[in-house]
Amino acid sequence: MDHAITFVIATLCILALCYRFYGVFFVRKVLRADDSEVTPSHILEDGRNYVPTKKWVTAGQHFAAIAAAGPLVGPVLAAQFGYLPSFLWLLIGCVIGGAVHDTVVLFASMKHKGQSLSEVAKAELGPVAGWCTGLAMLFIITITMAGLSMVVVHALERNAWGAFAVFMTIPIAIALGLYERLTGSSKGATYVGVAAIAASVVAGPYIQGTVLGNWLTLHAETVALILPIYAFFATALPVWLLLTPRGYLSSFMKIGVFGALVIGVVFINPEIRFPALTDFIYGGGPVLKGPVWPFISITIACGAISGFHAFIGSGTTPKLIDKWSDIRPVAFGGMLAECVVGVMALIAATALHPADYFAINSAPAAFQALGMQVVDLPRLSQEIGLDLYGRTGGAVTLAVGMTEIFTRLPWFSSLASYFFQFVVMFEAVFILTAVDSGTRVARYLIQDLGGDLYAPLKRLDWVPGSIGASVLACVAWGYLLTSGDINSVWALFGVSNQLMASVGLIIGATIILRLSQKRAYMLTCLVPLAYLFVTVNYAGYWMIANVYLNPGVKGYSVFNAAISIIMLALGFIILFAALKKWKELLQVHKATLADTVAATAAE
Repeated sequence: MDHAITFVIATLCILALCYRFYGVFFVRKVLRADDSEVTPSHILEDGRNYVPTKKWVTAGQHFAAIAAAGPLVGPVLAAQFGYLPSFLWLLIGCVIGGAVHDTVVLFASMKHKGQSLSEVAKAELGPVAGWCTGLAMLFIITITMAGLSMVVVHALERNAWGAFAVFMTIPIAIALGLYERLTGSSKGATYVGVAAIAASVVAGPYIQGTVLGNWLTLHAETVALILPIYAFFATALPVWLLLTPRGYLSSFMKIGVFGALVIGVVFINPEIRFPALTDFIYGGGPVLKGPVWPFISITIACGAISGFHAFIGSGTTPKLIDKWSDIRPVAFGGMLAECVVGVMALIAATALHPADYFAINSAPAAFQALGMQVVDLPRLSQEIGLDLYGRTGGAVTLAVGMTEIFTRLPWFSSLASYFFQFVVMFEAVFILTAVDSGTRVARYLIQDLGGDLYAPLKRLDWVPGSIGASVLACVAWGYLLTSGDINSVWALFGVSNQLMASVGLIIGATIILRLSQKRAYMLTCLVPLAYLFVTVNYAGYWMIANVYLNPGVKGYSVFNAAISIIMLALGFIILFAALKKWKELLQVHKATLADTVAATAAE
């Protein structure tokens, strides 16, 4: 059997080399980022949306926004195939695809004054591609917000402790935002904020059984109703009041938890109890029905490459970047850090006994059909104080796996319930920070698209427009959240998310071809694009043929099939528009080269 430390050391070494060499090459040579050029946050500074922000604050907010359920839940679900496919896809996908995608999208948006990717596509590829990109983005962000929020619903339902800890992060973040706004400094308030969040977790069990505890013991339907309402306020309020400080504070918790997990793995060095490959690589598994390809690449999105990052990279983040060189630590570095998160989640899941993993992450009937016998799960359920059987969706599996690793340390052995609830809160906050930013991006998209019909909507500072767009965004994904289940929404999210990543790479390849000195640099985007576009279209076809239009299976949904067909068609339209544009740009390059040669000969 393999041990976790091998995977951790390999991951950290590979990603460190990638950041130092490939990151510098891509930002300085391919994109030619120049700090002498003024960034949009300074040119358009308004104190509300465009706000020059310190490099590491922006990096924390960006990382908190992009690192949602994908790197947490995706590797847990994909563990069904064994540890090897997930580990390889996380590293290869991140180094070749994800880091490039995130960086080039942020760069492209900043080159277009921090506008959304639909506006960038309109400028780079033409109005038809721009509108198709905007519509695809609106479909995708709506599905994404529903998928991410559904994980939170299952983590917080009938869990007063977790609900209290998550709720307290909101007033704590607002207090930090106000303090920084008034004093210009966040150092002291940061320490207080982090301590207050920790105190909220410790105080959690004392509210159980009280009036407040009973009030916070919420049914899934109630949580699903509260989340869009919360997202409205997070979207409509200025970024400095809630979104940025909450993301900043949560980034400490996220990095701290996974840093502690890295240290725990080093000292404990848990055994990876899963095989490299399972019998489910050909399909038919209890967690994921499809085969390892293409499902490994649509199940693990964030952590490898994720289209959701394009929303953040062309939404909130380009309006905050202080200098062009900040792109490397914010976008390139943020993606590599998320890969580490994904690897840690994979280790936590595969350190469980396979029978325990499937008992938690499968429906009871599906697990019984496997004929497996649980090993440690009865003990874990007793120590945590919660029935863990059949808690599908991946979030509980991750919390159990992390708790199992940490409670092997003597001083943590009696704190299983505390640590489990802390991880649940950690996951919920992880996801909600992405919901904050994602819903704000949906608002920007609605205003961009609607602004073509009614010009004032394009003004981000127009209060009626921002409020109306925020309401529409929250109602749209709130409807999907309350009308679906984790399996149907997550599969739809996986396909749509990776389609968006393909669109981001298409636009990135276009802007590199237009601005870079060497046409060959375009391959930095074309190589991952070729793999991802084929993968996502085959995955979409598989889901439509075998699930959405198959009345004999649980995920049967004509509505989901229609959405999938529309999104895949939009992807092809955007690709055809890009091919036409690439041909034009290559002809310009040839003409310029011919003129240069002629001028040289004349001399």
